[in-house]
Amino acid sequence: MTPFPSLTDLPSQLRQPAVRDLAWALLSPPLLAQVSWPQRHPLKASRWGQQPAALADWLLALDAHSQALTQWLSQSSVRRLGLYYERLWQFALHAAPDIEVLVANLPIRQQGHTLGELDMLLRDDEGVHHLELAIKLYLGQPTCSGTDLAHWLGPGSHDRLDIKLAHMGQHQLPLSSSTQAQQRLAELDIHQPQAAMWLAGYLFYPWQQTYAAPRRSNLIHLRGRWLHRANWESFAAHNPGCWQPLPRHAWLAPARLDEQQLWAGERLTQWLAALPEDANAQLLVRVFEGPQHAWLEAERVFLVNDSWPLQATD
Repeated sequence: MTPFPSLTDLPSQLRQPAVRDLAWALLSPPLLAQVSWPQRHPLKASRWGQQPAALADWLLALDAHSQALTQWLSQSSVRRLGLYYERLWQFALHAAPDIEVLVANLPIRQQGHTLGELDMLLRDDEGVHHLELAIKLYLGQPTCSGTDLAHWLGPGSHDRLDIKLAHMGQHQLPLSSSTQAQQRLAELDIHQPQAAMWLAGYLFYPWQQTYAAPRRSNLIHLRGRWLHRANWESFAAHNPGCWQPLPRHAWLAPARLDEQQLWAGERLTQWLAALPEDANAQLLVRVFEGPQHAWLEAERVFLVNDSWPLQATD
């Protein structure tokens, strides 16, 4: 289950980091194949959905002249990964053929109290839609099997896949049909939106442990591995190559680095030695030399402190 199977390799061809992230948002598969609530790709009824080549042309042109995207992203100072992901989608949907963006990030209030926010409302050939968009990275808990959604935790141990899914399905999606939302939407001349979610991201499997994918997961979901700091030397010995960390804002699309961005010699060793014992999870990638002297991501791993997970979310 992937939205645009013919464009899988396109992000690695794009040079501008924000355009690669945009392409990743549009092209990456959902984490789950089956959920109890509607799941809908935002471009489903767009001409781009039926003509992937037209979408590829738009992304390639944007990669050559990315000022519009850069300006759009600069309007928000929020650096949270989830909000960055939403901003990328907003930009694409404003540009997409046959799609009218009605409103984004619409707060729903009752007597001054905010009940929640509707991520996106749009109109296309299939009607009016309320979409909830999310990007998540989850690590399989050690000593578990992986089959249950509750076995998958966020890097900070404060988020869990089953809880996130339930929140989207039981709170975020029904919000648009609540009395308070209906009143607010009527003021904007928006009526009877169809609610659906789109949940993308990566699942990270424990290193050196037999681990299953969660039930109902997408067979081709994006994945990586994770390990504790104490196991790094053993892991690196079994997985040699050019490894280096990625800053948090670069966690979406597969990495593409210029030669001058590569960490040389002992820099990784020095970085690991300086990393506090209780540091947050760090995302590292192994890169290889690809065409045109670009270094492309081959795989990614989360490096977590030795006490991870600190606590399981109840």
